[in-house]
Amino acid sequence: MNEKSIILLGAGGHAKVLLDMILEQDMNIIGIFDNSTAQLGGGVFKIPVIGTDDDIKNYSPEKIELINGIGSVGVMNLRCKIFNKFKSLGYSFRHVIHKNSIISSRVKISEGVQIMAGAVINAGSAIGENSIINTKTSIDHDCKIGSHVHIAPGCTLSGNVKIGEKSHIGTGSSIIQGISIGKNVLIGAGSVVVNDIPDNVKVYGVPARIIKKLNEGNF
Repeated sequence: MNEKSIILLGAGGHAKVLLDMILEQDMNIIGIFDNSTAQLGGGVFKIPVIGTDDDIKNYSPEKIELINGIGSVGVMNLRCKIFNKFKSLGYSFRHVIHKNSIISSRVKISEGVQIMAGAVINAGSAIGENSIINTKTSIDHDCKIGSHVHIAPGCTLSGNVKIGEKSHIGTGSSIIQGISIGKNVLIGAGSVVVNDIPDNVKVYGVPARIIKKLNEGNF
């Protein structure tokens, strides 16, 4: 069976990093689709922007897979909505894993997961669908990462950490062993998390403390 062709959704910074990985791995990419009309006719690394999300319906789910190039952009709901929209239309999402990441064979990786350069994920961990494990993040044993999570560059998760869906762990944050992070949580950059965190809050500091309540999906 022939491998499906690829369409990349988005033409921003996160999409650029993914496109670099796609090209390094010689995936068969058709083009980039972006909803900004300013991007139409442009391109990234000589790969053209050839349409908006509405144009994807012209391509059969039997022949293509999607890669979600939308980062957190302050609202994890956007990345989540795009994933769920196209899943409901029958499309699937390819996961993208950098060749210079280190991942135990005993890690469960769900659909559409993206793992960037220098990431380390140890045995017994599980990464939920559509999540981003960004550059040089370290995830130790038996961590459970929910769907639509973004763990930003340089984070450290000790063993048995749990992170709820649509949460964002800010750059350079550390979470000690056994901690549970709720859904739709924003952890500010450089924070050290030593206590469990409930749903729908922003936390920051050393140690991290709740500084704001959040509406679901909005940072």
